Amino acid sequence: MDNPSNEQPKLDVLILAAGLGTRMRSNLAKVLHRLDGRPLINHVCRTAQALAPGKIYIVIGHQGEDVKAAVLEELDERQSEFVWQKEQLGTGHAVNAASHFLENEDSTLLVLSGDVPMIRAETLAALVQQHRTHRGKGAACTILSVKLEDPTGYGRIIRDEAGLFDRIVEQKDASDEEKLTKEINSGIYCFDTRKLFSALSRVKNNNAQNEYYLTDVPSLLRHEGETIAIYHHNDSHEIEGINNRVQLAEMERTMRYRVIKKMMVDYGVTFIDPKNTYISEQASIGRDTVIYPNVSIEGESEIGDGCTIRAGTRITNSKIGHSVEILDNCVITDSEVSNQCTIGPFAHLRGKAKMEEKSKVGNFVELKKTILGRGSKANHLAYLGDATIGEKTNIGAGTITCNYDGVNKNPTIIGNNVKISSNTMLVAPIKIGDGAVTGAGAVVINDVPPDTLVVGVPAKIKKNLNAADAEKTESEKPEIQTNGRLS
Repeated sequence: MDNPSNEQPKLDVLILAAGLGTRMRSNLAKVLHRLDGRPLINHVCRTAQALAPGKIYIVIGHQGEDVKAAVLEELDERQSEFVWQKEQLGTGHAVNAASHFLENEDSTLLVLSGDVPMIRAETLAALVQQHRTHRGKGAACTILSVKLEDPTGYGRIIRDEAGLFDRIVEQKDASDEEKLTKEINSGIYCFDTRKLFSALSRVKNNNAQNEYYLTDVPSLLRHEGETIAIYHHNDSHEIEGINNRVQLAEMERTMRYRVIKKMMVDYGVTFIDPKNTYISEQASIGRDTVIYPNVSIEGESEIGDGCTIRAGTRITNSKIGHSVEILDNCVITDSEVSNQCTIGPFAHLRGKAKMEEKSKVGNFVELKKTILGRGSKANHLAYLGDATIGEKTNIGAGTITCNYDGVNKNPTIIGNNVKISSNTMLVAPIKIGDGAVTGAGAVVINDVPPDTLVVGVPAKIKKNLNAADAEKTESEKPEIQTNGRLS
């Protein structure tokens, strides 16, 4: 039934993600293998989401619950519908598994493969547009095609003498002459939804694989007088699927090159050795930042302007401010670093650690769920977990916040202008007041008042630093002469 108004039918998306992926030689479903740190299926879901469809249907089977969990990391549950394909009997069978949801829908259905992660939303939007406007009235089916120098393994698009669509022939069913055809079926289609499911009910499995091919549907529709259109695309990289680990590695390299090139050309980032640097497609890096070899910036990380990131550093899902220097072999995960900080070498930030402006973390220092205040320093060999540290405080080498009592993680609060001497143990929960000082090797088990020196094991109050300063000031006063004598 045609849409009676000029308004376009809604767009739905169907993603095929039920396959075994036997050529991956893996216990993991193919669509769960990771590209750029995310499952393949998640790349396709994100692209589909960019088209603002009515709903995204995902056909799942092999390791379906795991695939579902991965998809829901990307899509809202209200936006998605999962369709179970209990047996894998071909692409036509997979699509038909969704008939219960879609066969009566007056919609345009975009069919995608869960293992084709490089397809762009702009390409799909152009495909949908051509499908809806073909010859002024739209088509029953539109196939996205490309030409390959080596089309081996792909279904061929066979055209008639007028150059119009005739049929699709799979590699195993193609004649020697048909195998010479370089135009291939990408496996990406637009359908009039009702016409698709009507035709699927008549698809047979008379082929070398004894499977129900979705590729038979366009021919069936054509023989019934329906219009079949072809949207020919020039970029073959976008439609590449992944069948084995070699192709996965090649696609990782392609994506990495594309991301790094864009950052150099469009955003003014310097890469000392682009071939040996890994940058996530989701990351952003500011102007005049310099990235040294063997750096990995993963996930949705943000790097500000004018930063220097030295060799061997790994940053994951973290935010780095402007003019930050990160020295060699640091690991920063799920953390935030403010402007003009210095980190490393060999430092570790994790668990929502935060460094305020101009603070410094040196070699072999670990921050876990810790805030290091503005201008504060932990220069050497320290573990600071579940701590809040004030401004201009110095943490000596060997300091440990003993945050775990065997049952709970407990907080340590350290004030402003505090000096924690080397090898101090701070047994949480504990609070160190502003201006306090600990002696070397102290084991602090009780709160320390402001402006107090504590020493020993366990630490005891040695002196009040304000009183000591007052005494020192008094002793330094000059002697006063009275009647020619010293008073």
